[in-house]
Amino acid sequence: MKIPVVALIGRPNVGKSTLFNKLVGKRISIIEDTPGVTRDRIYGMAEHKGIKFHLIDTGGITLNKDVFNEDIRLQAQLAIDEADLILFVVDGKDGVTSEDILIRDILRKNNKNIIVLVNKFDNKESKENMYDFYELGFEKNMYVSSEHNVGIYELLDEVVSNFDYNNETLYEEDVLKFCVIGRPNVGKSSLVNCILNEERSIVSEISGTTRDSIDTPFEYNNRKFVVIDTAGIKKQGKVYENIERYSILRSLKAIDRSDVCLVVINAEEGIIEVDKHVAGYAIESGRAVVLVVNKWDKAKKDMITFKKELRNHFPFVEYAPIVFLSALTKKRVGTLMPEVIKVYDNWNKEVKTSTINNIIVDALALNSPPSYKGRRLKIYYVNQIENKPPKFLFQVNDKKLIHFSYERYIENKIRESIDFEGTPIVMVFKNRGEK
Repeated sequence: MKIPVVALIGRPNVGKSTLFNKLVGKRISIIEDTPGVTRDRIYGMAEHKGIKFHLIDTGGITLNKDVFNEDIRLQAQLAIDEADLILFVVDGKDGVTSEDILIRDILRKNNKNIIVLVNKFDNKESKENMYDFYELGFEKNMYVSSEHNVGIYELLDEVVSNFDYNNETLYEEDVLKFCVIGRPNVGKSSLVNCILNEERSIVSEISGTTRDSIDTPFEYNNRKFVVIDTAGIKKQGKVYENIERYSILRSLKAIDRSDVCLVVINAEEGIIEVDKHVAGYAIESGRAVVLVVNKWDKAKKDMITFKKELRNHFPFVEYAPIVFLSALTKKRVGTLMPEVIKVYDNWNKEVKTSTINNIIVDALALNSPPSYKGRRLKIYYVNQIENKPPKFLFQVNDKKLIHFSYERYIENKIRESIDFEGTPIVMVFKNRGEK
């Protein structure tokens, strides 16, 4: 299902970054009492009542005409273009300002669903100004204090009620969808062309040739697939062409529509930090993952050494298979699709309750949970409650006794007994009798 996009738009210092962190639940944006701190758009995933949406935090739009502020305005416009819903954030204490009027005029030119969000609504001055914001001319006004958690739940209710899923691209249930992601110039489009055996995407040595995500249906061994080529993901905060600024969001949306993510790495250049960011997006999405080392014909290291380096650099995805190939020479390309199918099947796997309980009983017998303040974790019963990815519910005596190292031990024991290569597995602990 398509995951909607919500953009926070407003002038500097109205509390967009604080609101962003409140909605996402992580302290990602830089919060500082200086206008213009958020220079680039920052992306996060928020969720309310089981409904997920992308959230974009943008730099503040001002009346100043310098290059820096023009850059922020361009980025904000790109966020507006991508958004399904815009939260126009204003400062309740300041009332309507000339910069708010400027932003209103920008938003009116875009046919978007807009909510005026009056932030810092937690004192006498803001309550005296509350009706002034209706002069902005938008139908919906809401009042919150992101710092004091006032009105946030009601805001989330309103946000998720605005989503329209009618325009998403749908495929039949039996179609396996996989995306090709990576930083620019790792050979993503060449790899897609090689899989399809046709020159569909533009292939060039120029970084960033692919601008948008491209869906291509095809068949392999009488099975239906869709491969999604994406723009290269660059590290946030780096200066690059305006048209590429939303490549991260486009890639995130491609990941959302996929079952499997192929994280492509350039063997010629080796592993760099951005490769880890790219893999991180795939892991956070809960998708199955294959690490693809492309341009293997130009590698400067042998396969054993390169694989060891990959495992050292990507410990958070040690369950992912690694495929070495060259899209240019087509060497070892035939090893890729079987891995895509295998990790998808593992991602979709269902395990019998008796099987998983036997694995846990054996794990407990081999290595008992450590005691904490005289108490020891007891696991009464385990069952799988979801797949895509596999998710297991553990009924225990006290979930507070779970230590991350023992949780890791249990996961390893499950993986030793069941082939979950390529897929994350999720473990949820619940006290017995807890709803």
